[in-house]
Amino acid sequence: MATQAQSPTTSNNQAVASKEQQQLDHNGNTQLKTPILDEEKAPSYAGRSDSDKEDTKAKQEPVNPMHPSQFPDGGKQAWLCVAGSSACLFVSFGWINAVGVFQNYYQTGPLREYSPSTVGWIVSTEVFFMLFMSPWVGLFFDNFGPRWLLIGGTFLHVFGLMMASLSTEYYQFFLSQGVCSAIGASMLFGPGMTCVSTWFFRKRGAAMGLCAAGSSLGGVIFPIVVSRMVPRTGFPWAMRTCAFLVLALMIFANFTVTARVPPRKRKFEFMAFIRPLKELTFSLVVIALWLFYWGMFIPFAFIVADATSHGMSLSLAEYLVSILNAGSIFGRTLPGIIGDKIGRFNTMCIFCILTTILTLAMWIPADTNAIFIAFAPLYGFASGAAISLTPVLIAQISEIRDIGTRTGTAFGLASFAALTGTPIGGALVVENHGHYTYAKIFAGIMCAAGCVFFVASRVNLAGWKWNKKV
Repeated sequence: MATQAQSPTTSNNQAVASKEQQQLDHNGNTQLKTPILDEEKAPSYAGRSDSDKEDTKAKQEPVNPMHPSQFPDGGKQAWLCVAGSSACLFVSFGWINAVGVFQNYYQTGPLREYSPSTVGWIVSTEVFFMLFMSPWVGLFFDNFGPRWLLIGGTFLHVFGLMMASLSTEYYQFFLSQGVCSAIGASMLFGPGMTCVSTWFFRKRGAAMGLCAAGSSLGGVIFPIVVSRMVPRTGFPWAMRTCAFLVLALMIFANFTVTARVPPRKRKFEFMAFIRPLKELTFSLVVIALWLFYWGMFIPFAFIVADATSHGMSLSLAEYLVSILNAGSIFGRTLPGIIGDKIGRFNTMCIFCILTTILTLAMWIPADTNAIFIAFAPLYGFASGAAISLTPVLIAQISEIRDIGTRTGTAFGLASFAALTGTPIGGALVVENHGHYTYAKIFAGIMCAAGCVFFVASRVNLAGWKWNKKV
């Protein structure tokens, strides 16, 4: 009697799960694959009643960890992972967000004999390695999980900053801060963004937004620490203080960042990074990222130098980077929440268009303190979505086990845009005899081009109905 009562329930639950999965696929929220049992390993049901067969099959059939019903979307371990991942982004992308302070310091201090374009290679190389290492970090993550990446990344990031504190020559700054520290930061950034996706499904946008807010908070704190400590204690101790802060946060992250889905061993396959580009939607997203990142990081690098060239005092201008990143705290949190409500692709398109408008209509004519102070938080708010929503968009069009590799492909290709964007901006400053108008125009046009391809990816995924949640 008990068996007969359980069989319809099991059948109904499977029907509901199947219906839920079909609906999610139809809405474009994810792409899921139900595991297929090997017929040779399937249990034998000969000589049993139909109810016994169903009960035995239900007990032996493995649970699909990628099914939406298996995501906890909360709980102590999940939210601790969010907190630890936020710390990872604080010390990785948060550090990269502070590049404007270093661009101005090196330009006017120890590397004053070099052109803005040459100095720009240091900060752009930081961004490059942060993103370029993503494919390799993603592959390592898929094979071994986050632990060794976090340990190795912590060492390299802290060691690079300590070496930068001892640097005096251009090549020393380039190798320590531009290469070693940046590679370590990438090893922290990748697991920080990817692990959260394994814990959340319906609340993924909000969870990723909270993680990305850590990078904005880092972009607020680090510039203030550096700009306040350099004139008081000197550049070496400013860098060492930042290194100790990185170490403290990463001790916490090493104990809290975990992946719900166990790693799956796979051999290195170069085509694993290329294969996703055969999908039109994924390719459009990658092109959009390339173009948008080409222009997006220019204000981060040059807003301090641009403001001082228009008469703003250095003591005030150095706070512009922190003000910009303060705005991006909301810009990296709210888009995720909004995206869960109206669609992640829809939200990305809206915020990227807003970024383009601010660059072309507000930053280009900026010539007073008031305009620069108003532009900084608005730009930080608008551009924040380009960081926080990128992994969410990729997760939406990917299988959960391939998120690491596919996210790495997208960021790895976009890294070449980040590498060349700031030096191009610096070269345009030299071409324009020390003025920043050409660099601003370049930034605005590239952001506009990126918006076109974000819109194209959204249309390819769901058509022209803009009231549809995508």
